[in-house]
Amino acid sequence: MHRSIRNTWALVPLALALITPAASGGEADALPPAVRNANAQLLSQFFPQGAGASPAVLEYRRKLAEYQAARAAFDAEAGAYWSQISEKRKGRNAKRRSGQQITLDDYVLEHPPLYTGPKKPVNPEPEETPDRPPRKPIPVVADFLRAAQELYQFTPQRPTSELEFKRAYARYALASGLTREQAVRVYSFETGGTGSHDVQAGIEHGGKRAISTAIGYNQLLTTNSVELLAEQGHELVRALSEKVARMSGPARQSLEHKLAVLKKMVAHAKSVPDTWSEHEKIGNTAQGWAMHAMVLDIDVGPMLQTHKLLTSVLFARAKGYTRPLTAAELEMMNLTGDGTGLDMVTMPQAMREQVPTSNFFQRGGYERTPVAIRHNTVAKLLAVTDERMDANSGKPGARELAGAF
Repeated sequence: MHRSIRNTWALVPLALALITPAASGGEADALPPAVRNANAQLLSQFFPQGAGASPAVLEYRRKLAEYQAARAAFDAEAGAYWSQISEKRKGRNAKRRSGQQITLDDYVLEHPPLYTGPKKPVNPEPEETPDRPPRKPIPVVADFLRAAQELYQFTPQRPTSELEFKRAYARYALASGLTREQAVRVYSFETGGTGSHDVQAGIEHGGKRAISTAIGYNQLLTTNSVELLAEQGHELVRALSEKVARMSGPARQSLEHKLAVLKKMVAHAKSVPDTWSEHEKIGNTAQGWAMHAMVLDIDVGPMLQTHKLLTSVLFARAKGYTRPLTAAELEMMNLTGDGTGLDMVTMPQAMREQVPTSNFFQRGGYERTPVAIRHNTVAKLLAVTDERMDANSGKPGARELAGAF
């Protein structure tokens, strides 16, 4: 023991001699990387990181090392799993394009790994945190109305009552091909069965802060409004033009101004490539907020709410799926996007019982969606959606909307 200690300390002058010339000359970076690394490792043997640290700090460092090792192992396992999810999705898309049948082998049938290791410990020493830019506040109805007035000199015509908006929505939805069951049950799911035409996500049921720009019966985001104006603008303009033709006097003048504004909005929405990302860029600007204000209008709003669901119905039909969509199936397409939703909708019941919901998410989205984790197969997710619709369909707003049909 004594001999090893003496030999160890005998190396210290040598270590210092190796390091000192470079340090004193200020040319440490000029040393070859291998030499710099060897010096750092040698120093760490004689002057360890824990030297002089408190017991709390040493314990924190031990726990941090355990946490980092556990997270690294988990991330490697999870990364492999989600890569497999992505590859299976690409394979399904390729098979659909070539008209081949999708089978269970085209899905990952194991559920994703869940992290069960130690939590990240709290550092007992103060840490410097990088300055983050302040998060932009989420715009609310007042912002949408202000943008519409400033950019288009337009104020949406609000309904005289909620029932007036519901009746306008019911008329247009039925005429367009939606069923009462689809409209009422999706409304029940999206708004809890009590939402108004201008209800915004987060500012409902006692909420004080908007969590997104989603508004109304089917919770359209700003990007949804821009996309619908771009893709369905011709139909919206046609329907409003027909209404203008039936009017006269001051009422007609007001509608003519609304029609002119709608045409401008449609032109602006069509001025970029027809992709979600391009529409999202507009949706995040004052111009997109102004377009979103049309969701509140008694004439245009019901049409936008209808087309939010109708596009999914027509998408399924165009893909050869002719059976009427249940409200829960339509909601899956409404929530996850038409392509992903149709993947679930077209699946036979026996497969729905076996296929995990993770097959229809990106990793980040899945980990932020507790309902998909708890109800972790397609069958379970559809079932809990139906249950929520059942529970909310008896609430006042849902009953009033059902009566409007």
